[in-house]
Amino acid sequence: MIFTCQPGFVDLLAGELRARGYAPVEQGPGWVRTEANPAAPEVPDLCFPQMVLLDPVEITGDSVNALAAKITEQFLTTAKSDRFEAEWPCLFEEAAELDGLGRRVKGVEKMVYENLKKRMARVAKLAVVTKPRGVARVRGLYVFFVDFKRAYVSREAIFGGQRRMADDEQAPSRSYLKIEEAYIVLGREPQFEETVADLGAAPGGWSYSASKRGAKIVAVDNGPLKGGAYNNYKIEHRMEDAFAFRPAPGQVFDWMFCDLVEEPHHVVENLITPWLANKWCRRFVVILKFGRVDPLALLAEMRAPESVFSRCGVNVRIRHLYHDREEFTLVGEVKE
Repeated sequence: MIFTCQPGFVDLLAGELRARGYAPVEQGPGWVRTEANPAAPEVPDLCFPQMVLLDPVEITGDSVNALAAKITEQFLTTAKSDRFEAEWPCLFEEAAELDGLGRRVKGVEKMVYENLKKRMARVAKLAVVTKPRGVARVRGLYVFFVDFKRAYVSREAIFGGQRRMADDEQAPSRSYLKIEEAYIVLGREPQFEETVADLGAAPGGWSYSASKRGAKIVAVDNGPLKGGAYNNYKIEHRMEDAFAFRPAPGQVFDWMFCDLVEEPHHVVENLITPWLANKWCRRFVVILKFGRVDPLALLAEMRAPESVFSRCGVNVRIRHLYHDREEFTLVGEVKE
């Protein structure tokens, strides 16, 4: 299998895969290739991979023409029994940090598409070049170039939900992009009139995101709100310590947001645990910074059966988002 991730985090991806029973046999900038794990026929929910190519076939060639011809034939051979009745993903991607590889991949992609138009015109018209939205396992054509002469072709891929998000000029911080991406991973976003507790809100990117959807937000932070969060009628700013804030008796927030620049164990023990254990919220989006701790050890702790996320959460997903840096994003729902 081929697992892709953010450039710069490939060693952590390889470490996560080893911990889950996959043996890396090759890696490069932003990708790891492994053998299948016979003990786990289904790929588990993972943190670092953004895309997983299942049963990839290696294709080699010295020219754009040669590569395109082989990729076309591989697709045609495997598509004989497929029924194409709706749009299907046709994605060409490349390893990061190889100058000029992107231009070569674009040339191969264009030629493959021209080949498909000649051989399967109706099918070619249904091809789309965008990733499936959300967490999904989808059949299509996925081509990943590891260098100028070698690519892996797969007909099926798993997506973790990570993707680049569009910015908003009114968003007061870059963190706005993370919460927008987190909604996709969870598969749900705040609805009109739902309530949100944004703990450590300043300068207000997450509160602003929820306000755009009509939610009612309590933004808790001693720091100021800015941009679209400042004087926003949907946002009540509480100048309080996020760790000390508590809902009113009987109050349950629909959402709890937390993105604090604090030691992650301190955040989990003193903020997340009381909120989830006492069911003060129904859903959560939490970021844990791992810059000063062992990321893989922290990931294992959050997945352990005794973790508050395992004990009190359902549908929990841990992701290293496209817009994350040295941090994990955890999303999920609180057990009823």
